[in-house]
This record gives sequence, structure tokens and C-alpha cells, in this order.
Amino acid sequence: MKQIVVITGASSGLGTELAKEAVSSGYSVVLIARRMERLQQLKQELETSSNTVRVYQADVTDRTALCALFTEIGHVDVLINNAGVGYFAWAHEMKQEETEQMMNVNVTGLINCSELVMPQMIKRKSGHIINISSQAGKLATPKSAVYAATKHAVLGYTNSIRMELGRSNVRVTAINPGPIATPFFDKADPEGTYLKNAKKFMLDPADVSKKTIAVIGRPVREVNMPKWMGMGSFIYSLFPGTVERMGRKAFFQK
Repeated sequence: MKQIVVITGASSGLGTELAKEAVSSGYSVVLIARRMERLQQLKQELETSSNTVRVYQADVTDRTALCALFTEIGHVDVLINNAGVGYFAWAHEMKQEETEQMMNVNVTGLINCSELVMPQMIKRKSGHIINISSQAGKLATPKSAVYAATKHAVLGYTNSIRMELGRSNVRVTAINPGPIATPFFDKADPEGTYLKNAKKFMLDPADVSKKTIAVIGRPVREVNMPKWMGMGSFIYSLFPGTVERMGRKAFFQK
């Protein structure tokens, strides 16, 4: 029986690539997003005679709707919490609705989905929760205060439930990519400033998805991409003041 992989935020960007990679790797996928039209298109692209693709329209911030949805989905072997949103702006100029959206989607939405699959995974002593975080969750930079705060929260939550669920043989992994070449920046960076400055560092979403799907079923604590950025975040954890001074110019690229 094929393992069932649930992917949130699957209608575009990294979510779509994760869906493609999961199907090509032989998993049965369940795709969740707000844009049903795009999900239906993706279902037609990916579904084959040997592999089913189920799609559901849902907002991860709507706990009541999610409860009904996960009851309908039933068995979940792997949950990939990919749904997320970001806006880049000076902290004192951030719009309230944008702050609330980032907190609700990136943090509350991820927790909602995780809490709804944990009981069944604990009961059968198997399963895997994969949370898409960010290098911003390890090293915050100017004009991303709220976004970085949400990703710090994701890592804190991920690290805690990894220890809790480990007692039941349920695996938990954090994926911490740097900037990915996806439509994420249409909202995050509408003026294109950061996109222009970070273009040479952009990750290929297909490569990120391949490395993410590859950890399913493996005891991997976290995956940092690119490796040099992950190393930079590690050095920052040891010498934060030094890194902030030396990297000041680079950090103000948004």
C-alpha cells in the first residue's frame, strides 16, 4: 500500500514541486490549498492509472474546517507543512493585516495541521511531519522581522514536537532553505529589490523538493539549503555579534 503524503500550500511554487516529486517517487498525495482551480489542474497533470491525487480547498487558519477535512482524509503517513506567506518591510511600517496573515498562516496554520495528524501517528507509532521553515528562522535580517519571527516559531515548535513524538517513533524534520525562485516573492518583494540582489543565491524549487521528499521515513533532524548558508547560520549561533557586524552590508539587501 502506498504511503499517503499530505502537502499544504500545494497550488503553486514549492508546494507544486513537492507534489510532483512525491508522485514521481511513488507516493499517493493529498493536496491542500485555497485555490481549487489550480489544484484541479495539478491533479490532472499528476494523476495516473497507478497513482491517485486527492485535492481539497482549505485555509490552514480555519481550525474548524480543517478538523472536518482531516477526518475526511483519514490515514496520513506524512504531513508536509508547506503553506506560508511573507512580506518584507521595515518593522515600523508593516501593515497590521500582513503581520496577522504571516502569524496565522506560518505559525497557527502549521500547528493546526500538525495537531490534527499527531494522534493517529502516535497511536500507530509511525509517521513523519516535515515542516518547511527557512534560514530566516535561524538568522533574522532587516525588513523581515515578522517573517523571521514566524520561522523562529516554526523551528521552536518543530524541535519540541520532535522530542515529544520521538517516543512514539514518529519522525519530525525541519527544512530550512534560503531564498527559492518561486512566486513567493511576488508578495514578499513586489518591488523586486531583494530578488535582484539575491538572484545568484536563489535555489531551484525542484531541487529543494527533491531533497525534501528524500527525507521521508528517515531520521533526519533538519535539512539546510544551501549548505554554505546553513553553515553561516551555525556560525551566527556561536558568534552573533561578530556576524552582524561583518555582514551588516549584506543583510540590508531587501
